[in-house]
Amino acid sequence: MMTTSDNSMGNASSMLTQYDIEEVQDHCDHLFSQQEIVSLYQRFCQLDRNAKGFISADEFLSVPEFAMNPLSQRLLKMVDGLNFKDFVAFLSAFSAKASMPQKVKLIFKVYDSDGNGKVTFNDILEVLRDLTGSFISDGQREEVLIQVLREAGYTRDSTLLLNDFIKVLGKPGMKMEVEVPVD
Repeated sequence: MMTTSDNSMGNASSMLTQYDIEEVQDHCDHLFSQQEIVSLYQRFCQLDRNAKGFISADEFLSVPEFAMNPLSQRLLKMVDGLNFKDFVAFLSAFSAKASMPQKVKLIFKVYDSDGNGKVTFNDILEVLRDLTGSFISDGQREEVLIQVLREAGYTRDSTLLLNDFIKVLGKPGMKMEVEVPVD
């Protein structure tokens, strides 16, 4: 249990206790150091402008890197209303220490926009459309996607579950990391 209630954790005047820090570390599989968690808490408090204990979609959009991300609307569904512990758990997929399956699990949730645990050809196509905008035609996108799926042993009609998705995306050399600035 938290020594402070989960709601007051967002209150900037309440500082994290050692116990809170360790609990948050457990919650994010120890992918962040204690120092990084304290830095993340300071950032969380800056974002949680009304000290409600959670961050709204609007508050996330105040982060320029987030607002400029072509997938920000998809990510907003995942982050709206996160308390500090869940905020850190969400960010842990971006840690340099996160495993490839942990990173791919987050990407899977981005593609699985209806949250049914399955990703279809059209789901992937929608994300590619968000990422590439008008730089690539729909036909080109479909060709590339069909090729990537074929190389992994799937077809246009395949429905991908998380394990299939890991097989398609979990190639070595995939980079998805964010440095946590530690003051």
